[in-house]
Amino acid sequence: MSEAEIVIINNEFLRQFEAVINEELTIVEYSQQERKVFLTKLIISENLIEEGYLDSFLEALLSIIKEGSDKVVPTCPEIARFMRKNRRKYKDLLPVGINI
Repeated sequence: MSEAEIVIINNEFLRQFEAVINEELTIVEYSQQERKVFLTKLIISENLIEEGYLDSFLEALLSIIKEGSDKVVPTCPEIARFMRKNRRKYKDLLPVGINI
């Protein structure tokens, strides 16, 4: 599964990033303040996690946020765990003074 196969839409009205993967909706809820995106909640089915889509979805999502040059504050445990596991790749996305 590559990032290119996952299309993520920013639903600004509901303040969530959405992707349909294998006909299942995957969502990350967020709030935004002062050039920071707080990733607050992840909704993904167990099926998709077992099939290995979680990492691909989060990689695609973080790449979209990086393009917008906002910083990321992962308050959701699963996203924080992913960023911790891939610390070198995503450390520049964290605001100054935030450690995960």
